[in-house]
Amino acid sequence: MPRRRLPFWPLLFVLAVASVLSVIASLAFGSERIPLTEVVAAVTDRFSGEPAGRWDVIIWELRLPRALLALVVGAGLAIAGAGMQTLVRNSLADPYLLGISSGASVGATAALTTGALAGLGLYAVSTGALLGAVGSALLIWLIATAQGGLTPIRLVLSGVVLSSGFSAIASLLVFLSDDERAANSVMFWMLGSVGGATWEKLVIPAAFVVVLAAGLLVVHRWLDALAAGPETAAALGINVAALRTALFVILSVVVGVLVAVSGGVGFVGLIVPHAARLVVGARHRVVLPVAAVAGAVFLVWVDVLARVVVRPQEIPLGVVTGVLGAPLFLLLMGRGSYRFGGDR
Repeated sequence: MPRRRLPFWPLLFVLAVASVLSVIASLAFGSERIPLTEVVAAVTDRFSGEPAGRWDVIIWELRLPRALLALVVGAGLAIAGAGMQTLVRNSLADPYLLGISSGASVGATAALTTGALAGLGLYAVSTGALLGAVGSALLIWLIATAQGGLTPIRLVLSGVVLSSGFSAIASLLVFLSDDERAANSVMFWMLGSVGGATWEKLVIPAAFVVVLAAGLLVVHRWLDALAAGPETAAALGINVAALRTALFVILSVVVGVLVAVSGGVGFVGLIVPHAARLVVGARHRVVLPVAAVAGAVFLVWVDVLARVVVRPQEIPLGVVTGVLGAPLFLLLMGRGSYRFGGDR
């Protein structure tokens, strides 16, 4: 008996409302709890032109940029995860499959342990991570194309092998560092955080996520065909090699940007696309919007948990997503029949 799917538009509307309410509610949580009534008053006062209140700076300069960055990163990772699973036709694929996160970790680790790019100040680590991510993506592309093209198996194997190599390089940099705090700084960055969010840092990742979402939605029929198999896509007149190359480039750049601003946040790009397919079906036209908004809401609340569990300290986001994501993914796998790429 086929599984009943939830109606797309009502679900998307509910998730959109939930995302707005989640952002507002998240402003109340942190090292110091702010009553929700005060949060609402601070938000309404800003829009009504009233004088700034007691919590105005904390809410508008610290917590709201952080919540919005979590929203953007969650949406971006979910979309990138769905795209990556289609690119390599592998249900276990996530945005970091191609070693981009490990390449970014080398750049960030070099910035943290050697002082490279120190002249960029607060942007040194993010810039190093972005350079490492772009460099790793370029290396994977060169290796795959030199061996015959961007086929799924070459991408997966190249990504897995290079990921191990990059992780070893990052570990070596930490080992050779004279800074005793380097290991803690690198570990915290690798596990992800949006604690350094500012209004300026929001613009670039938000723009890239919007471009990614719009681009994938424009070619949603091509993605459906590619997910069914390269033979099916080719029979429909799609240039499979060009589509794979375009997907690889845009996914690599967007994931590199997201990793640069948030570190490595696992599980979001793996479990959210699967959950979206379970509730609305496998068509990319409906999967991508639902996954984006669900991923955004999920990471906003993950960040809230990271702030309050051991308050006033913070837990890296990757720890929270791992604790929540592992049992959730096992639960999803046990929910009756589920197909991806022709496999049950």
